[in-house]
Amino acid sequence: MKDQSRKRHIAKTLTWRVVGTLDTILISWFISGNPFTGLKIGFSEMITKMILYYIHERVWFKLNLTRDGKLLESRKRHFGKTITWRILGTLDTIILAWIISGNPLTGLKIGLSEVITKMILYYLHERIWHKTKFGLVTQNVETV
Repeated sequence: MKDQSRKRHIAKTLTWRVVGTLDTILISWFISGNPFTGLKIGFSEMITKMILYYIHERVWFKLNLTRDGKLLESRKRHFGKTITWRILGTLDTIILAWIISGNPLTGLKIGLSEVITKMILYYLHERIWHKTKFGLVTQNVETV
């Protein structure tokens, strides 16, 4: 049987990247004072973040978090995904912003500024995707 979840993870990757890139562009523009720096950082992240996000989704999908043989989908799981993704995403942003701006302090400011906005946006993104069954094979899911 073909793994239908891959379609879901690709769709989630694309929708999250649109939200995340817009946030990065705006924050980078605000901190650097240069809209072109914001665009360069935002667009360079598109590739690195899509790859990292897809891998992150696959790892979390493969985690065997079950109770009595039922897959657990919960707010705690979404919170855990939010934290682990934010760590990866922030490190990626800091490194790219540093390289593009040429200033490590600018990279640090941009990366740390995103921590709050991206965690809120990512959690909301996860909750919205939790409500849709796109790309999921019907399975025994228990919501906690």
